[in-house]
Amino acid sequence: MNAPYDGDRGQGAGGAGSSGGPPVPPGAAGQDGEAPDPYLQQAYEHDPYRAQDLAAQDPVAEALYDRASHPPPPPGTYQEPQGLYQQPPVAQHAPDPRIWAQTPPPEPSGPSRHLPYGDNAATTQYVGVDDLVTQASGDRGEQDAFAHLFRDQEGSGRPPGPPAEPEAAPAPVPPKSGGRAAGILKSSALMAAGTLVSRLTGFVRSLVITAALGAAMLGDSFTIAYTLPTMIYILTVGGGLNSVFVPQLVRSMKDDADGGEAYANRLLTLVMVVLGLIVAVAVFVAPLLIRMMSLPIANEPAANSVAVTFARYCLPTIFFMGVHVVMGQILNARGKFGAMMWTPVLNNIVMIFTFGLFIWVYGTSAESRMGVETIPAEGVRLLGIGTLLGLVVQALAMIPYLREAGFRFRPRFDWKGHGLGKTIKLAKWTVLFVLANQAGVLVVTQLATSAGKLADKDGSGFLAYSNAQLIWGMPQAIITVSVMAALLPRISRAAHDNDPGAVRDDISQGLRNSAVAIVPVAFTFLALGLPMCTLLYASSGTEAARSMGFILMAFGLGLIPYSVQYVVLRGFYAYEDTRTPFYNTVIVAAVNAAASALCYVILPAQWAVVGMAASYGLAYAVGVGIAWRRLSNRLGGDLDGARVVRTYARLCLAAIPAALVGGAVGFALLKALGDGAGGSVVALVCGSVILLGIFFVAAKKMRIEELNGMVGMVRGRLGR
Repeated sequence: MNAPYDGDRGQGAGGAGSSGGPPVPPGAAGQDGEAPDPYLQQAYEHDPYRAQDLAAQDPVAEALYDRASHPPPPPGTYQEPQGLYQQPPVAQHAPDPRIWAQTPPPEPSGPSRHLPYGDNAATTQYVGVDDLVTQASGDRGEQDAFAHLFRDQEGSGRPPGPPAEPEAAPAPVPPKSGGRAAGILKSSALMAAGTLVSRLTGFVRSLVITAALGAAMLGDSFTIAYTLPTMIYILTVGGGLNSVFVPQLVRSMKDDADGGEAYANRLLTLVMVVLGLIVAVAVFVAPLLIRMMSLPIANEPAANSVAVTFARYCLPTIFFMGVHVVMGQILNARGKFGAMMWTPVLNNIVMIFTFGLFIWVYGTSAESRMGVETIPAEGVRLLGIGTLLGLVVQALAMIPYLREAGFRFRPRFDWKGHGLGKTIKLAKWTVLFVLANQAGVLVVTQLATSAGKLADKDGSGFLAYSNAQLIWGMPQAIITVSVMAALLPRISRAAHDNDPGAVRDDISQGLRNSAVAIVPVAFTFLALGLPMCTLLYASSGTEAARSMGFILMAFGLGLIPYSVQYVVLRGFYAYEDTRTPFYNTVIVAAVNAAASALCYVILPAQWAVVGMAASYGLAYAVGVGIAWRRLSNRLGGDLDGARVVRTYARLCLAAIPAALVGGAVGFALLKALGDGAGGSVVALVCGSVILLGIFFVAAKKMRIEELNGMVGMVRGRLGR
């Protein structure tokens, strides 16, 4: 049978469109002397269209061909197609026949394959403070502090790839007049920098407060009055607002025709009215609130008078605290995250200036020896107004950002029939969660103030406990939260897709990556807490600074279970389970309260608060054990426990000799050079260098893969 004519094979052949191979010229013979195939020769020898316009081969195609839009290639420039039956090109990475299990070729750079639970290639890598600061140009999704709560209520995560059934895209938010349309998420570097600066300025604020008021009864009185508004806000509005109303706000901005503006106005109006009523009642019953917080202060007339006065200045901050949160979440829903991260810095700056002015007028606590009996009324008024002004500035600073985002606040009181009542019922477990947590805080506050009064020594009360806890909690807030920021979207999507293996792997990765930094920092607090506090709180007096150093040392190792608890609870939130975290918090609060009460009864008064700090870590260790077992059962009995425990154990084995040597060197230098600022600096620097050096060498010898990965990441950044 003759071969089919080439013109029947379709367009674009350039005269040699056969898929069987190139034409054989006439008269050509094979290399072995055989005669050429006459059929193949005749099929390709006479091609009348080889040198003509390709678009003119078919009259119908010629009539329909749009030469203006698709000009044909010039004659003679069409490339001959490759033959069908040819050997494939040799792979760049050829397999080795001597190896049974072939190593796959390296992945090309960039997003080159389907990532089942990651938005892009960047979010599947380890993200620490280094990445958050250096990747300033990369957009990262949902870095808000309450982003996991949005996902808990939404549960709408999808892996990348085409869906099984096409769904209609949600209606876009209409642009607002007079404002710029909300763009994509702010850079993660801006958010990380805002959080870091806020933490650091908050830490400086606590230093200035301690320097101005001391760590005795006067400092405890202000600290209780300053803590009271936050506790009341969280108990009444904060918990339900963050976990229930905010997801509803996000949903309304996606679904409502007006982009959720009416719902946001209703929510903001409702919060302002409720918080206004709460402030009015709280200011009226301020003496009862102070008694609830601390009986020793309430039973002493001078201390009670100062605390109640401070409280009546501080309690109106409840209103501005709630307004700031609602405004921030409205901006977050519109893709603007920077304002909520940076505006708390303004509050800290105002308070630092206020207490600095107090020190300039009256001197530090170590110089003036001012107490609850001797502090002037003008000084109390100055500190109270400055504290209130800080929250006012923080809240008002959100207004320009709202106007830029196109949001205009208009009070709306038509609350009924718009879903606000229904969403209140959803906050039940979250409110109970907060209530259980604050109950434990209340017990510790009462016991710490009582111990401080019985000891009659600076640095043995509630202010010392709060200052040490502030230092202790900073690594977890920066390191663990940063590590989990990239993993939270993946965990939520994996849980939504009913993939427990992926949830397990991501939680295991978060635990192991954060442990590389959390474990050595915890042992650093244990070994060098004394020179750290004598340096930072020297202005409050040597006795108070040493007491806070011992409290920080007692907190030290509790940082490990505290960080683990944070990561493990993300697994429950991914499955939209808020009941289990509530029960876990009840257990932690009960253990903390019972152990703290035992320390208050057994230990001497000056060491009671030190025991309470150790009890805090013990309570979280118990909570981790219970939460781990429940989450493991939820994931089918496997939470990668062997690998996680092995990593933590090896890191602790590397940190123990480092802490012993570094702590001994720091203590010896502190003893030889004294407790002053100079001796504390030398002891802290030398002890830290030795501790971290020994830890790094020991961890490298143990070949801890997570440490090697972090070192490789740092080297890659520095190499750039």
